[in-house]
Amino acid sequence: MIELWHMLKDRRELIQNLVARELKSRYKGSVLGFLWSILTPLFMAFIYVFFLRLLAGRGVPTEEIIIGVFAWQFTAMCVNGGMTAITGNANLVKKVYFPRVVMPLSVTLANLVNFLLSLVVQFAIILILLHLRGAHIHMLIVLLPAVILLHLVFNLALAMFMAGANVYFRDTQHLVGVLLSAWFFVSPVMYNLSFVERAAAQWPVLTSLYVVNPMAVIITAYRAITLPGVAFPCTTEAVAGLVLPLVLLVLAYRSFQRAQHNFADML
Repeated sequence: MIELWHMLKDRRELIQNLVARELKSRYKGSVLGFLWSILTPLFMAFIYVFFLRLLAGRGVPTEEIIIGVFAWQFTAMCVNGGMTAITGNANLVKKVYFPRVVMPLSVTLANLVNFLLSLVVQFAIILILLHLRGAHIHMLIVLLPAVILLHLVFNLALAMFMAGANVYFRDTQHLVGVLLSAWFFVSPVMYNLSFVERAAAQWPVLTSLYVVNPMAVIITAYRAITLPGVAFPCTTEAVAGLVLPLVLLVLAYRSFQRAQHNFADML
């Protein structure tokens, strides 16, 4: 990983240009352009606040749903963007020499920019919802940068895995679409860990295994540092879920480095 860090420092201008290109191309030809980075999550927030109130009525606070959905969107966009990071830039990969890992990295960082902008909308809505209940954002919100960094590491690992896999196996994009849908429902996006504990009351071991899922601990961490009354599970399995993104990043980087030697031939 030291090699990756040095590469990032040496190629920071290239990465900045690729991130800018990714953001510009995403909204090319659009009248509102980059404003969609703010408007899209704003529209989604209204949908989930009002339309999904039925779920909130079943014991899941609306603000928890909003946090879960915005965090999930960040990961889903990185996975989908990672799949085309190499295959969508075949001409560039074939003609110009540069560390190929900057492609999934630039996609992930571009999505990070969108996510940070969406947080502005997210926190504005959460502040309003908490104010209506006479509550305030948790003081642990100062840990937000650490949670975002862990989330970024996890998404970068997924983007690198997807970028390499889609070059060798073009069915990856179809398979991942199905797996993402399944992963959405087995992650606490639309519900919380309390719901899981109640559903698996007869099999407590399932709750323990559930938090090994990095998205479970990441989404719960966002909620725990933002909302009063939300506790983070201090268990061995939860710690494993926090460490797993770091392990995945190392594995993803090494596998990507081995796979990139054949990218030009496979494309």
